[in-house]
Amino acid sequence: MKQVYSEVIQLRGSHYDLGYKQGALLRTSSILANREKQWGPKRSYHFTIDEQEVRTAIKRFAPGIWDEMEGLAAALQWNMLDAIREFGGYYLEYGRSGCSIFSGKDYLIRNYDNHPASYEGRYMLYQPTDQGYAMIGPTMQITGRIDGLNEKGLAMGYNFVNRKQSGSGFVCNMIGRIILESCATVEEAIALLKEIPHRHSFSYVLMDKQGEAFVVEASPRKVDFHQSNTCTNHFDLLTNENRYRMDESIKRQQAMLHQEKDLVNAYQAYQMMNHTNKGVFSSKYGAWAGTLHTSAYFPKEMKAWISIGGDQKPVIVDFQKWLTGANVIVKQIKGKLDSDSIFVNMGIFNKGEFLM
Repeated sequence: MKQVYSEVIQLRGSHYDLGYKQGALLRTSSILANREKQWGPKRSYHFTIDEQEVRTAIKRFAPGIWDEMEGLAAALQWNMLDAIREFGGYYLEYGRSGCSIFSGKDYLIRNYDNHPASYEGRYMLYQPTDQGYAMIGPTMQITGRIDGLNEKGLAMGYNFVNRKQSGSGFVCNMIGRIILESCATVEEAIALLKEIPHRHSFSYVLMDKQGEAFVVEASPRKVDFHQSNTCTNHFDLLTNENRYRMDESIKRQQAMLHQEKDLVNAYQAYQMMNHTNKGVFSSKYGAWAGTLHTSAYFPKEMKAWISIGGDQKPVIVDFQKWLTGANVIVKQIKGKLDSDSIFVNMGIFNKGEFLM
């Protein structure tokens, strides 16, 4: 078992300030050095970066994020091409992963499944002073969000389906960030997902203060949606986009459906997702499908829960209270994983410690 942790980062200010402050933190962090080792020669990705294309795409949907990237570039003393490659969420490939989402009345609970070496260990609370909505949630590629809740009570999580037949567009974590940044309701988020270009095939699960969960199935070719309280790693509508093997995905979905009738409250649902003996939590870290965190969002209560690893009690954050100016006193969210690897924020990896 490895002891791991996610750092709680709380920032308020303009998007440029957000980027600059994060860049300053990254200068003393192991995250970028580990990313360099992780990608190695793959960082060129066999394409030429078109700065204007990415700038136009980001500014169309969430212009504040471009300002954030400019702040990151300034603090790190990078040019914008390097900042786009690292933080733009437009070109980067996405590795295979698991993930499961369950919703009940007024709550959404999500297991994020991947390899520990892919995880930044950053739990971010950000309140902008210039534009866009405040949000809470774990980050990916610094600017992106793995899941989260915004100040309007919109919660979001996504599940990987397929990276074959990729298109020209945003990757999942940047799409998640743009949803939280710019959408107040499920309806607005669905409209955005129909319009925004998708690089890969993902399900995006949405819930707002109305309390019903919607699953949006999005590929580079088509977007459709339906109501459902469970979602794993396959499409129910766009079935031609699914991978050939879906056994594990279906098994986790059936485990949730089988147990839901016995759930009395949100905490029991959280235990169903987080406990290692319930059939939903995964320890397959070597296969890039182990559960790294379990998160829960309550749009009406405006609270967020988060834990790292399995069989844990969640850290509870009163997001509404934070929005009024009261900072969270927790500095780190600690947990343990049945893995030999740590998160990229915890130290420099040895050569060959992980493979993409």
